[in-house]
Amino acid sequence: MPVRNALNRLFVGLLVSCTCLPGVGQSAVSSSNPAPTPAKPVEATSGYNQPPKNILDVMQAPSPPIPLVSPTQDTILLLSWQEYPPISRVATPFLRLAGVRVEPKNHSKHDTPGGYGITQCARSFELVHVADGAQIHVALPAGSCPGRPIWAADGKRFAFTNIAPESVELWIGDAKTGEAHRVPGARINPMFSEEMQWMPDQKTLLVKLVPQGMGAPPSEPVVPIGPSIQETGGEKGQSSTYENRDTLSNTHDEDVFDYYAASQLGLVSVATGTITPIGKPANYESIDPAPDGQHILVTAIHKPYSYVTTYDRFPKEVEVWDVSQRSHVLTHSIASLPLADRVPIHGVPLGPRDFSWRATEPATLVWAEALDGGDWNVNVPARDKILLLKAPFSSPAIEVTRTGQRYAGFAWSEQPSIALLAEYDNNRHWRKIFITDVDDPQQKPRLLWDLSADESYANPGRPVRRTLANGSRVIRQDGDFIYLDGDGSSPDGDRPFLDRLDLKTLKTERWFRSDKTCFEEFLSFTGPDARTFLTWHQSPTDPPNAFLRTLRKSGVDNPPAGEATLTSTSVAVTHVPDPTPEVRAIKKRLVKYKRADGLDLSFTLYTPPGYQEGTRVPTILYAYPLDYADASTAGQVTGSQETFTHLRQYRLLLLAGYAIIDDAAFPIIGDPKKAYDTYLDQLVADAKAAVDEAVRLGVADPDRIGVTGHSHGALMTANLVAHSDLFRAGVATSGSYNKTLTPFGFQNERRSVWEARDVYLKVSPFFSADKLKTPLLIMHGAEDANPGTTPLQSNKLYEAIRGNGGTARLVVLPHEPHWYTAMESNEQLVYEMLRWFDKYVKNAPPRPVAGPH
Repeated sequence: MPVRNALNRLFVGLLVSCTCLPGVGQSAVSSSNPAPTPAKPVEATSGYNQPPKNILDVMQAPSPPIPLVSPTQDTILLLSWQEYPPISRVATPFLRLAGVRVEPKNHSKHDTPGGYGITQCARSFELVHVADGAQIHVALPAGSCPGRPIWAADGKRFAFTNIAPESVELWIGDAKTGEAHRVPGARINPMFSEEMQWMPDQKTLLVKLVPQGMGAPPSEPVVPIGPSIQETGGEKGQSSTYENRDTLSNTHDEDVFDYYAASQLGLVSVATGTITPIGKPANYESIDPAPDGQHILVTAIHKPYSYVTTYDRFPKEVEVWDVSQRSHVLTHSIASLPLADRVPIHGVPLGPRDFSWRATEPATLVWAEALDGGDWNVNVPARDKILLLKAPFSSPAIEVTRTGQRYAGFAWSEQPSIALLAEYDNNRHWRKIFITDVDDPQQKPRLLWDLSADESYANPGRPVRRTLANGSRVIRQDGDFIYLDGDGSSPDGDRPFLDRLDLKTLKTERWFRSDKTCFEEFLSFTGPDARTFLTWHQSPTDPPNAFLRTLRKSGVDNPPAGEATLTSTSVAVTHVPDPTPEVRAIKKRLVKYKRADGLDLSFTLYTPPGYQEGTRVPTILYAYPLDYADASTAGQVTGSQETFTHLRQYRLLLLAGYAIIDDAAFPIIGDPKKAYDTYLDQLVADAKAAVDEAVRLGVADPDRIGVTGHSHGALMTANLVAHSDLFRAGVATSGSYNKTLTPFGFQNERRSVWEARDVYLKVSPFFSADKLKTPLLIMHGAEDANPGTTPLQSNKLYEAIRGNGGTARLVVLPHEPHWYTAMESNEQLVYEMLRWFDKYVKNAPPRPVAGPH
């Protein structure tokens, strides 16, 4: 689509279409099962509608903050995001440039990576000193839009960007005083992210700047200069299906892409604010300083561009710059990567990829190269080789090892001779982690972990890292020991833990495990003594807050399996209040049950305020199907019922008297190469098991159950109302309903539509629209950039249902991406869901009783 047409117009209302069967949903609820009678949704005259006031009050309350612990572990920055920006912010005009959306008025990035949401703005920063709990408010400019701050390794400062009306600004904050100031003259270019980072001296910031003297952007020709032309010469060219508005389509689009992608690299002195340009302007995708502070890994995008894929597959030059002499940059070419628009689905490009610096050496570059043509279909002894190249980068790279499956990265220990090497088998959903010494090729890597990527109960956790003085992140190691923090999934839900692992014996000792009555996860150590650390604690009634824990020996010689061998005391460090006390009247519990084939499943059951046990109430089921290669991991319980209850989207219907069957397990089990052969059968079996259990518990009224899901969950929703009689109505948001429009695969389905035509047709509710008589509300963001869920999907499903005499309503939210962002849009979402479920679920007439045959 021409860039000129990519500039949005500000909508003042919604696109709403509805086709309804007469007389449906008009009767009242049976008097034997009275339901709560909250205020009715507010009908608006401005184009947007609102849910009742009790729901609005909760939506407008601030969300709990997230903690960012300083690298020196003595300060916590509490970051509070703006939950819902106004529609005026979301409706800001933007350009679609090869997978990135840029606001031309200030050169800011409009969306998050992948186009799933709008770039967030922070609401507040609060600094908390761990030693005494003293809190300092960081004064931010009025009407500002700060981004996520990044700490300097010395803990003295933090930096962040601020989206201002005319530019993206660079700001620096003082951790001691809380004062923050703008760096004059620094106009940041965040188009490809990685727009700022600390140099190893922690006194300088490496930034991408908008080049000076750019002039006006290229104007679109009044008369087209020619057609848009693409040609293929017989090679296969599988790629994700992008909405054509988000890829380039002509030479003018290419010129506009180059204009906004161009950046000037610069070094900013935090002491003086002086900006020193380095190199010449180019389309810099990524920049990464080496630990020595002298070298920078630079990746730049260049032509020829593709009109079928996004910028991440464009040709690139990978170089190492020596910036020791600021006035003269020496460059070392590492790789010239060609256009990669024919990469197999779930495959990787040919040539060098996944570049990174070795954290424990001054300037040693590491990368991987595929040995299987980048294609998971090919059987080879080893899929990748790993290469290493040291400064001054004049000798050939050295191959240090090969991986049996796809390389997934190194995690470097602070002891230079030790690293953890990860590989991943996409065909089996399997991962292996090895302990390796890359400096000794004669030493065979030791296998540390060998388990399914879907394994939750036996998941060993993540190595705890610390930040070196130069900013490099390494695994913390005390002698032969490293530390692991994990989710601690169990049949009773997640109970986060902290373990100590002996790298010689490979035995672990559990130091801490969250209590069963709360959800408490490891945040950070507070110094050299590993027995003192910070946690983030919450419960259904207690908002998230930081606690300082000190371990001591337990009096129990043999604690129960999985429990901690040490006990601890804790002191609250932060004191975040409850923003929505009225929500505490909502209760939740973990429910476990079995599918008809014996598979263990679970969901969290929420009941509305004032619920009386044994009372059947209208109920909504929410789920997101997940693919599993093995049944042994598919039924494992994940998540926790002990987290602080925070209501968003469908959960807000609890305040209208509904019960919620939340995050119901919906596993789709099978060989990843043909996972969707039994998708529909498993989908219905998952739903029936969950509904039957909620009815058995005496909570759900079997005649008043609805279903909802988002994205892949919306596909689930449409299929369930088409192929089962479990639900009285459905709400599908931002879904994909005709999989033939994504012909080269979807989710974990890797076969093309030409290889598995029947599967594509069977999983697509569009082709079952003649059977879809259960009322279905379809909602979509008008600017959804997710390749599989373009707005066309919802439009065509609605047209199909309407044409076949079904009951449906289509609501398209102006300017919204895949996840709805604006306050007005989210108010409309909840209004629509409540209106639909009230009409077709809560107030639905009894089902007709089948007469004798």
